[in-house]
Amino acid sequence: MGTRRKSRELTLQMLYQGDLGKQTPDEVRKVFWSSTTDVDAETRGFAEDLYRVATTRKEEIDQIIEAHAQNWRIERMPAVDRNLMRGAVAEMLGFPNTPAAIVINESLEVARRYAAPESIHFLNGVLDAIARDLMKQRLG
Repeated sequence: MGTRRKSRELTLQMLYQGDLGKQTPDEVRKVFWSSTTDVDAETRGFAEDLYRVATTRKEEIDQIIEAHAQNWRIERMPAVDRNLMRGAVAEMLGFPNTPAAIVINESLEVARRYAAPESIHFLNGVLDAIARDLMKQRLG
């Protein structure tokens, strides 16, 4: 598994922990990294960067997701799905030099490991719509 994919997976795990455990970002970091071993500095650094963007811009990210997930409120989505999307949107917002197609593809690969099989099409559709809108905003 590549460094970036591992970072995205770790970001999902931290977001999931904070979401379900109702923990603050600092609490998540403390607990998560104390129990996570064998992570090199580059992988951890990118995971931390993604997690920071996802948590500091959470309200904005959730609004973006809800605007593109027709008839779905964020709290009604499966926890893995919403946190995968939070991480992906955080990467699209915080790291605009990474092509959206790569962010989406990598998110779907992580989803194949953690999400329900029927979630893949939903995640792909929502993330693609978000990517198209973000690109329009950047160009327009």
